[in-house]
Amino acid sequence: MSFVIDGRKIGHNEPPYIIAELSANHNGNLERALQTIDAAQRCGAHAIKLQTYSADTMTIDCDRPEFMIKGGLWDGYKLHDLYKWAQTPFEWHPAIFEHARKRGITIFSTPFDETAVDLLESLNAPAYKIASFEVTDLPLIRYVAATGKPIIMSTGMANEREIEEAVDAARSAGAKDLVLLHCISSYPAPMNQANLRQMAELERRFDTIPGLSDHTMGTTASVAAVALGACLIEKHFTLSRADKGPDSEFSLEPEELKRLCSDAYDAWSALGKTGYQRQQAEEGNKIFRRSVYFVKDVAAGTHVSASDIRRIRPGLGLAPKHFDEIVGKKLKVAVSRGTPTSWDLFDE
Repeated sequence: MSFVIDGRKIGHNEPPYIIAELSANHNGNLERALQTIDAAQRCGAHAIKLQTYSADTMTIDCDRPEFMIKGGLWDGYKLHDLYKWAQTPFEWHPAIFEHARKRGITIFSTPFDETAVDLLESLNAPAYKIASFEVTDLPLIRYVAATGKPIIMSTGMANEREIEEAVDAARSAGAKDLVLLHCISSYPAPMNQANLRQMAELERRFDTIPGLSDHTMGTTASVAAVALGACLIEKHFTLSRADKGPDSEFSLEPEELKRLCSDAYDAWSALGKTGYQRQQAEEGNKIFRRSVYFVKDVAAGTHVSASDIRRIRPGLGLAPKHFDEIVGKKLKVAVSRGTPTSWDLFDE
């Protein structure tokens, strides 16, 4: 099972697809957004991803207690104020898309309402992401699915029934290519709650390509996920955590993203395939296996004793399993110490 985004195939038989999530790490500056795209491309990411919303499409400006964030990274923020700080303005999108395409890195986005989908369609976005917090917004999922583009859906916080409803909504509305990303919607997510084995369950239960939206610190969980079968990894990315921003605390810096791209590829390469054939890299060392050698000078016509031979390295003689067969055999020719055993040395 595989599918294609912007000319690149994604699936178990392909290298892991790495998405650098720009999110709010532009810190309200378009030039920084463009520089972040450049850095992601240099680091080896396959795609850069935006989040497309405005404060007014996410929530309303309201002072009621439930519109205030209590605890966590954004403690004390009013929802509307947080999203106003973090939003990527709609008017920036054409320039951002054009810049990414010139740099040769795929670009798409997470829309948070239908107006965002319409904007992204006008820019010919090659795929869509559904955020964990929107996985229960079935009308939005159907609207996205109607585009016919691949959908990457995060499952953070969702129970089995909610994931089933989201998958059914996407497929019933026309989605054919669907990735479910295992995700822990905590920022940052504790490593001991990453629960990476859930990826295989999502693949089995919903017949989708597995992946990880990783909010843990560092790259360990992402690389481990690739070893467990993740075909796609998404990580938040910033030019510098020291610059601070809405998502900076749980984002990778350039050297970390570069290492992730390299280590994820190595982890995938190391998986290989099942089978008992000797690997090419092993061929040169075959000679250093043990075999049966003469360790004494022995005259022709002598019946070989156990003390005349030993199982030693290198491996040019008969295999050790033949040791007992060789004992008692009569030599046709004289042999010197250090001669490898072979059947043609003995009488029938």
